[in-house]
Amino acid sequence: MNNQKVLVADPISPKGVELLKQKGFDVVEAYGSTPDQIKELIKDAEAVIVRSETKITADVLACAEKLKAVGRAGVGVDNIDIPAASEKGVVVMNTPTGNTIATAELTFTHMLCGTRPISQANASIHSGAWDRKSFKGTELKNKVLAVLGMGRIGAEVAKRAMAFGMKVLAYDPFLTEARAKTLGVEIVPLEEAFKRADYVTVHMPLTEATKYMIDEKAFDLMKKGVRVFNCARGGIIKETALVEALKSGKVAAAGLDVYESEPLAKDSPLRDFPNLVLTPHLGASTKEAQESCGIEVAEVIADALQSGAIRNAINKPSIDAESMKQISPYVVLCEKLGLFVQQISPERVQKLTIKFFGKLGNIDNKLLTLAVQKGYLSKIAENANDVNAPAKMKHLGIEVESINSNADVDYAELVEVVATCEKGTVHSAAGTVTGKSAKPRIVQVDAHSMEINPCGRCVMVLKNQDTPGMVGIIGTILGKFGCNIANMSLSREEGAGRALSAFELDGIPAGEALADLKALGQIEDVKVVDFA
Repeated sequence: MNNQKVLVADPISPKGVELLKQKGFDVVEAYGSTPDQIKELIKDAEAVIVRSETKITADVLACAEKLKAVGRAGVGVDNIDIPAASEKGVVVMNTPTGNTIATAELTFTHMLCGTRPISQANASIHSGAWDRKSFKGTELKNKVLAVLGMGRIGAEVAKRAMAFGMKVLAYDPFLTEARAKTLGVEIVPLEEAFKRADYVTVHMPLTEATKYMIDEKAFDLMKKGVRVFNCARGGIIKETALVEALKSGKVAAAGLDVYESEPLAKDSPLRDFPNLVLTPHLGASTKEAQESCGIEVAEVIADALQSGAIRNAINKPSIDAESMKQISPYVVLCEKLGLFVQQISPERVQKLTIKFFGKLGNIDNKLLTLAVQKGYLSKIAENANDVNAPAKMKHLGIEVESINSNADVDYAELVEVVATCEKGTVHSAAGTVTGKSAKPRIVQVDAHSMEINPCGRCVMVLKNQDTPGMVGIIGTILGKFGCNIANMSLSREEGAGRALSAFELDGIPAGEALADLKALGQIEDVKVVDFA
C-alpha cells in the first residue's frame, strides 16, 4: 500500500477501481456524496475521479490539502473549475478516447432519426395507429453534412457519413489541409458551412468562442429544411434560436443529447416539437464506453501519481512515461536555471526569455518552459508548480517568452534563460546536460563561460577586480566562518580588469562572511544562490 488516497466520487467501471487497488492506492468510493461530504473526503486525497455528477468547484479545491490531479471519466470538464485547479497547481485530465465511438454512433443515430422519423412512427404504432402517410422521410445519400469540430468524434461521424454517400464539409480552426485530405473532407469557413449544409452537427468543447455558435444569425444563413444536431455540449446551439427555427420551418428536424441546463426543464419549449428528438445526455452511455473510460481514467491517474507522466491534460502539456524519462534531466536543468536567474537578478524582472538551442530547438518545449517558471518561482511564491506557474508569473507581471533557436552554439543541447529587469539590465544563465549520467550543468552566466553544478547545496557568485590573490582572500574569509568550498569556476573579462567567479559551497555562508566580502574594495557584487 503506497498510502496515496484516490477519491472516486462518481461511479466508474469496477475494472478501473480494481486497477487502482492493484497498483497499491487507497481507493475511497464515495458515490452520491453531497458537496459538503466531498469537501471533507477530498482533504487528504491526492487525486479525485469524477464523471459529470460531482462538481469540483473552487470551494471544493480550497479544501484539498494534498490534491495533485483530477481525472474526468469522459470528455467534458464543465463540472471542474479549471482556472481554480490551475491556480492550486492541480492537473486536470480527461479520457477523450473512451467514449469516441459511443458519441459518434449516437450522433449518427440522431441524424438517422432526423432523416427517417423512426421515433415518431414507433410512438404512433404503440398508440394503436397504422399511419404510413405521416412519416415520409428523406435519404442521406448525396446530402451535404457540415461537421463543426473535426476532432476524434467529428472524424468518426464524418467517416460514417461518407459511408452513407454524404459529402462532408469541415469547420475547424486547427484542422490542417493534409489532415483534411486524409479524412476526405473539405475545409470551409463557418459561414460557408452554414450556407451549404443540409445537415449540421457540432463536436466542439463549450468555450467563449463556441457558446451560441449556432444562433439566430447562423440559422438565417442556413437552407430552409436544414437538419441540426448536437451531442457535444449544451450551449453551442442557442436553444431559443432553435425553437424559433423549428417554428418557422427553417429547421426540418433536429436532435439534441445535451442542453444549456440539465436536466431539461419540464416546461421547456423544446419538448413541444415532434420533429426534435431529445435524449438525456446519453453520449457515453454504452457498456463499452463506460468500461473504457473507467479503465483509462484509472490509468492516467496512476501514471500521474506514480511516474509523473501526464496524458490527456487540460491545463498542462501531456507527456508519456517514456518521454518523461528521456526529458527529465532537462526538466531538472530548466528548474535550476530558473531558480538561478531569479536569485542573481537584483531588480524587479519584467520579462523572462527562454531560448532552446541545438536538438532542443527542434522539439515542443512547453514542459521545459513550465519547468523554468516553476524554478524561478520556487523561492518567491508559495506552492509553485508546473501547472500554476504561468498564472503566478502573470500575477507578478512577468512576461514569459519561449524561443526555439537554430543558432549555432558550442553544445548539442543548450537552454538559456534571460531576465530583463525594469531598469533595462539583463541577467542570464545557460546550461546543458552532460555525460552518460545526464548531469545538469550551468555553463554560462551573464556571457561568462562557467562550470557550475546546480544540484549542489548553493553557489556564491562574485564580481570582483581581477587582481592577484583574490581567490585566496575569498577562501580565507569563507574558511574563517566555517564555510567549505566544494568547487569553483573563474571567468575573466579580457581587458576590463574584472572577473566573475562562482564558488560551490557545502552550506549557506554566514551573514558575517558575506559582510566581510562585501566590505572588500575589490569585490563589486556578491550573490548567493540557494539550490535547495
